[in-house]
Order: sequence, then structure tokens, then C-alpha cells
Amino acid sequence: MKSEFTPPFGKITKIVGKCISLIGNDIDTDRIIPARFLKCINFDSLGESVFEDDRETLKGKHPFDLKENKNASILIVNSNFGCGSSREHAPQALMRWGIKAIIGESFAEIFYSNCIAIGIPCFTLPKESIKDIQKYTESESLFLEIELRNSLAKSKDLNFSLQIKESSRKMFLSGEWDATATLLDNENLIENKFNNLPYLNFNTNLF
Repeated sequence: MKSEFTPPFGKITKIVGKCISLIGNDIDTDRIIPARFLKCINFDSLGESVFEDDRETLKGKHPFDLKENKNASILIVNSNFGCGSSREHAPQALMRWGIKAIIGESFAEIFYSNCIAIGIPCFTLPKESIKDIQKYTESESLFLEIELRNSLAKSKDLNFSLQIKESSRKMFLSGEWDATATLLDNENLIENKFNNLPYLNFNTNLF
């Protein structure tokens, strides 16, 4: 688990970080964050429990426990990642562990949407490209620089053209993924709309 957590906000144009590979298809949200942790009243401590059961089974050999993956922030996965129940706790737990972006073969649709809503871009690559990255990380650390404007990822040895939904890419570049920030930025519009609502300006001095 990371010692500090700073949530993303505003425009996201570039992500730079070390990769952590998690091999396997159909990794569901119950594995990402087991159901017993859903009773939490906020998401702050979920990073401690991400992949809790898998990590317990592997007794320190899970990728999220390995020393060489400390401070990794770009998760590399295979197909149908985040399938299963539609719990928003799954991307919240990953984010609080330190994950800032995910690159995979494919994602479950609701998981993808939940990631976008909290500022985690989810990119896709063909199966062979994902295998190349995962094989590379078996022998040495891989640091990637992801450019959202052109959807490119590069390192000293590798270059990839990433795929991401155009609507999602535009939301990150504009900052519109951040609903709270967008709301605050449009405070004047909201106030003007409020002041012009006819039922609020109705003259109540009728008697």
C-alpha cells in the first residue's frame, strides 16, 4: 500500500509511472476488493485490502506485494478486467493503492465507467502487445510515459499506440471527467439558473 494518497483532479494530459503486471483473464471485482470490505463508510482505507484474498493465497508473491512493484502506478492486465458485480469500490481500491492508469486487452463496461468517473484512464492494446509488456516486466522495471493527446505510450525500449474511447479522452483533456470540479467551475451558471427559476420568483405577497 502507498503511504500517501492524492486523488486526481482537473485536466489529465500525461501519466508517467512504473508498470505493474497482473496476468489473467476475467479478473472480477470480487477479487479486486472482496465483498466483506464493502461495508466501509468511505474509500480511504481500501488500498490496504486490494486483492486481499489473492495476496493471502500467494503468501507475499502476489504482484501487489512484490518489492520491485513498490510505487508502481500503471497496471497492465489482460482481457475482461473488472467483470462481475458493478461495485465502485474496485477502482477506488486500485486508485488508493496508487494506480493512476490501466492498460489491458479489454474491460468490463461498468468497471471502465467507474474508473473514468474517478480519473483513471483505461487504455486497450492487442493481446500480443500486452504479452510483450508483461514479458518485459518479468525481467526489469518498465516506466511508461502516456500522452493523452495522442494516446501514445513510450519508454526507452517500447512504443505503443493506445486505444481509448474518444469521449473519454476528451473528458480527461478538458477535465470534464471530474464532476465536482466541473460543477464548481460553473457556479455562476448554476446561480443564474437558480435565480431565474419562475417558481422561486413567484410573488408570494398575494394576501
